Amino acid sequence: MFLAISMFLASNCWAAEKYSVQQLTEMGNLHSPALQQAITSTFDPKQMKEGTAWIGAGPEFFFAIQATSRPLLVIDESPGPDMWRISGSNLWYANAHIEPTGRLHSFHYMLEGACFGGSLDLPVYGPLSYLQPGVFSGTLSTKITYTSKIYEGMKSEYWVYVPAQYDPKIPAALMVFQDGSSYTNRNGDIPILDAIDNLIAQKKIPVMICVFIDPGDISDSAGTPTYAFVKAYADKWQRTLKDSMRSTLYDTVSDRYPRFLRDEILAEVESEYNIRKDAYSHAITGLSSGGICSFNAAWQMPNLFGRVISWIGSFESIQWKEDAKASDGGQDYPTKILREPKRNIRVWLQDGSNDLEIEKYGSWPLANLRMGNALKMKGYDFHFSFGKGTHNPAHGAAEFPEEMVWLWREYDANKTEQTFTIEPSEAAKPVFRIQVVNRDSK
Repeated sequence: MFLAISMFLASNCWAAEKYSVQQLTEMGNLHSPALQQAITSTFDPKQMKEGTAWIGAGPEFFFAIQATSRPLLVIDESPGPDMWRISGSNLWYANAHIEPTGRLHSFHYMLEGACFGGSLDLPVYGPLSYLQPGVFSGTLSTKITYTSKIYEGMKSEYWVYVPAQYDPKIPAALMVFQDGSSYTNRNGDIPILDAIDNLIAQKKIPVMICVFIDPGDISDSAGTPTYAFVKAYADKWQRTLKDSMRSTLYDTVSDRYPRFLRDEILAEVESEYNIRKDAYSHAITGLSSGGICSFNAAWQMPNLFGRVISWIGSFESIQWKEDAKASDGGQDYPTKILREPKRNIRVWLQDGSNDLEIEKYGSWPLANLRMGNALKMKGYDFHFSFGKGTHNPAHGAAEFPEEMVWLWREYDANKTEQTFTIEPSEAAKPVFRIQVVNRDSK
């Protein structure tokens, strides 16, 4: 279930080391004889054959495909710019300007009358996702390794990001990112560090220390109860030990992982940095299993985290157990929201209609729709961004500046608490309805 994420994170590493979209576009406009070499050195040959090769920066995109006949480029279900053929080859290319920015788009080709290639996950980043002139970058620490007591010898790796505006004399806000290393490459496919720098500089979010933490590794702790549980889970579901440790940490509905953050990781970070103690100033985020993990942390400890962003959250039965004494599965969260006392938390949910559907767990889109409706009916301060994407961080990443502004709106450094209430504009809207779109219906 995590293959789509890892493929996205690696998809443009090839292109990132080669020609830029600006260079390719300029060469294409001039019909440069060097364009063929530039395209073949920039794009993965397999992606060009499959019709999935692209590179973008802001609203400017360059597409390349290998085809024996003229392909028609379709962007957001509308005809795109004409494709140009490189003379003497079967390589076709086009440059396109795609609006609006800060949104997820899609593309595919029509080839000999049939749909071919493309992607439902085409992120178009806005200006705030790129470091703006005059904005100073923060500093990312070297990797820090921590050995847990709560998880009996599990080794965790994390990084601390300190913005340029941080003053050790003034307590800073805090934000924790699950699967943290996915976010730490400033030039990677999830460009959040530039966005954080821009938003702090524009005073749209507070000065904050960011903790990027990866799932732990239990492999050196054979003989412990945690190792035994994780190993049994890995064997049962034919998953790796590391992946099973991630699921144990992230998908389990209990207070164990929040306690690990509070009592071990954040306690260590707070010994080095001046961080505010109030949940009003603490946020947490993650994607997929990291999404439910983030919501779970705030749900279990609303006095620790008051703000949550969940991308493609796995609110499903991944860690469900038949033993009633064991922790609940994530599929119960919509009901828990409706039946249990309301927590003072603010939540941004994101998912796509083409997200995962796995027989042994359930449907991610339906689970997130249930979450959105439960939060709405209970009067939570929430926002649900529902698109057409797959199990992929592109949608959430494209909207990240908007998410952060929404999440931290009205923040006042002179306060330590706020009662979060549903926005009037959201309260006036109906609950989310479902329309069947993949089969005939009446």
